[in-house]
Amino acid sequence: MKRNVSFLIKPASSLCNLRCTYCFYHDVSAHRMSTSYGLMSDETMKALVQRSVGTFTDTEITLTFQGGEPTLWGLDRFKALVKETELYTDRHNTLHWAIQTNGTLIDQEWIAFFKEHRFLVGLSIDGPRRNHDHFRINAQGLPTQDRVLHTAKQLKEAGVDFNVLTVLTQTLAKQPEELYRFYRQHNFTHVQLIPCLPGIDQAKDPFALTPDRFASFYTRFYQLWLEDYQKGSYLSVGLFDNVIPMFAGMPPLQCGMLGYCSPQYVIEADGSVYPCDFYVLDHYRCGNIRDLSIEDILRSEPMQRFLNEPKRMSPLCADCPFKAMCHGNCKRLNITYFDDQRCGYREFLTVVSPTMRQIAARLK
Repeated sequence: MKRNVSFLIKPASSLCNLRCTYCFYHDVSAHRMSTSYGLMSDETMKALVQRSVGTFTDTEITLTFQGGEPTLWGLDRFKALVKETELYTDRHNTLHWAIQTNGTLIDQEWIAFFKEHRFLVGLSIDGPRRNHDHFRINAQGLPTQDRVLHTAKQLKEAGVDFNVLTVLTQTLAKQPEELYRFYRQHNFTHVQLIPCLPGIDQAKDPFALTPDRFASFYTRFYQLWLEDYQKGSYLSVGLFDNVIPMFAGMPPLQCGMLGYCSPQYVIEADGSVYPCDFYVLDHYRCGNIRDLSIEDILRSEPMQRFLNEPKRMSPLCADCPFKAMCHGNCKRLNITYFDDQRCGYREFLTVVSPTMRQIAARLK
C-alpha cells in the first residue's frame, strides 16, 4: 500500500478579490510581519515540486491549493506547475489535485483544466442568498452568489468533482432548515461546514460559532439529514462522514478529530512552510521549501513544538462518554465546540449517537 502525504499550497498568499467579513486568513496574516508574500515565483514553484513529487517514491501525493484566492496565481502558472511534475514520472507517485476557491474567477478554461487533471474543487457557497451575499462580497462591496452559483452549474455540467464549503457563522447556525433546503434545492451532493472562528486574539466574535449554537444547529441539521438518509437520499456532510465511521472503530479523515495534531506542510507563496493552516504565523515557521528537505522540516524545532504543545481543554472532558473519540478535538476549532460550562459537541453526540451507531454498524 502506498503511503500518503499532503501539501497545502498558498500560491497567491493572502491575496483575494473578495472581502469576506469573517475571513480567518485575513486575521492570521495580519498577525505576521508580512501580511502577504505576493505571488509564488517560478523558482519557488520548481523547488516545491522537487521537494514533493521529486522526493517521494511510490506515494499518494495530494497537492491542494488554497488562499487567499489561489486562482489569482493565474491559470498559466498552474499549467506550468503540472508540467513540472511530469519531470518526475519515474518516481511512480500518484498525484491528486485539489483547489479551494471562491469561484468568482472561474471560466471555461479553468474548468477544462480542472477536468483534464481531475481536480477536486472546493467551492465556497454560504447557503441562501441572504446569508451568502451578506458575508461574501467583492472588493467593491457587491454580492457574489449569482456568479458562484453559475460556476457551480458549469462545474456540474462539465463533470468536475466539487464539494461546497460553507462557513458556519453564528448567524447561519440559526437557520438549519433553510440551509438544508438550499443544499437540496441546488442538488449539491457533498458539503463541508466550516466553523467560523474568533480572531486569534479574541475570546469572542459576533460571527464566531459558539458551543450552544453548534449543538442546536447540528442536532436539527442531522435530523433533516437522517430523514433523507433513511429514504435512500444521501447527502455527504463532512462532520457526519468523519464521526459516523468512528463509531465503527475507523479513524476520521479530518485532521485533529482524534484530539491531536498531525504534521501538515502548509506552503506560503515565498516557500515558507508551516505546520497547520490555522497557524501560518512567524512563530511557527519551519523553514523554507527552497532550502530544506521535507525530513528537515519535519524535524524542525517549530514543527515539533507545535505538535507537542498543550491545548485548551474543558473540565467537562473528564467524564465525557465520547472522550475516546474526541480528546478535546482540534486545538484551534474546539473553541467553537466547548467552553468550561458547556460542550456543544457532547450535547450533539448524545442526541445522535444511537442512530449514528446503527449506521456505523452497517459500514462494518
